[in-house]
Amino acid sequence: MSTHSFASDNWAGIHPEVLTAIAEANVGHQPAYGGDEWTARFQGLAQQLFGADAVAFPVLNGTGANVLSLQAASPRWGAIICARTAHISTDETGAPEKTGGLKLLTVDTPDGKLTPELAAREAWGFGSPHRAEPSVISISQSTEFGTVYTAAEIRALADFAHKHNMLLHLDGSRLGNAAAFLGTSLAELTTDAGVDILSLGGTKNGLLGAEAVVVLRPGSAPGLPHLRKINLQLGSKMRFVSAQLLALYEGDLWRRSASHANAMAVRLADGLAAIPGARIAHAVESNTVFAHLPAEMAARGQQAFAFGGWPGGAPDLYRLMCAFDTTEADVDALLAAFVGQAS
Repeated sequence: MSTHSFASDNWAGIHPEVLTAIAEANVGHQPAYGGDEWTARFQGLAQQLFGADAVAFPVLNGTGANVLSLQAASPRWGAIICARTAHISTDETGAPEKTGGLKLLTVDTPDGKLTPELAAREAWGFGSPHRAEPSVISISQSTEFGTVYTAAEIRALADFAHKHNMLLHLDGSRLGNAAAFLGTSLAELTTDAGVDILSLGGTKNGLLGAEAVVVLRPGSAPGLPHLRKINLQLGSKMRFVSAQLLALYEGDLWRRSASHANAMAVRLADGLAAIPGARIAHAVESNTVFAHLPAEMAARGQQAFAFGGWPGGAPDLYRLMCAFDTTEADVDALLAAFVGQAS
């Protein structure tokens, strides 16, 4: 089996430019817990990327970023409206409920994307002591199905949330892929569209355990500095987290890496579409391909490369992920494996 994987972009290594940044930060002594020069630079960069009001909190992983964001943005009695397929609902082992103490109000969606109409199904019971009060709408960008919210779609959800005195949280573990697909800045899909608090991704785009919570609207996440420590997300040697975030977002590395991964997903989807029996399940708008594959075709592919089915989906539904280091040769070898040809 190939050492390259299509199972998850988390399987990829560290981008060489990020490794260099870590090594360059490994000099001398620096104040711990965020008092270092790299974290100060990242705070300034966050304001450049997201606006003058942005406040950034580097953290250690995506689940931590999501739980911390939602806990800081919600009262103790609050609830979170999200898609049933959202990462916070399906892949975080109940962390928002168990660690954050928050109830998730999940909504079925056809493509992983919420709309105001869909969110309205759970946006009720405000002020009632008998129901966890909807406090935040959380969306994933891109979604777990690889689909992407436009800025207008996000703005509609933000307006709906704010009308009902809720906040809008964006799980941006693959925000760069969405912005690369749409050709926008990061701010256009977040601050400018009305997002209040953001989980900014890094690990899926070539970093080593480096993410951030970015508060976009002042006052929307009180207590976050304390909660970061309570939730085990305050790194003592934070300079090595911030150095990675700087390497990814200070220049165009995030866009270059995301655009490449997206392009490899399109190449893969186009190749699959030409194979009899294969069928693309969702629009390919990021680095994710969902495809219905005959059992024998899937088995041939899995003999050559790691990838898996989609839990809870149709038995023939498979997810194929491309990463910053996926090559055209990797994609072509997988396609050849699907049809039983030697690569």
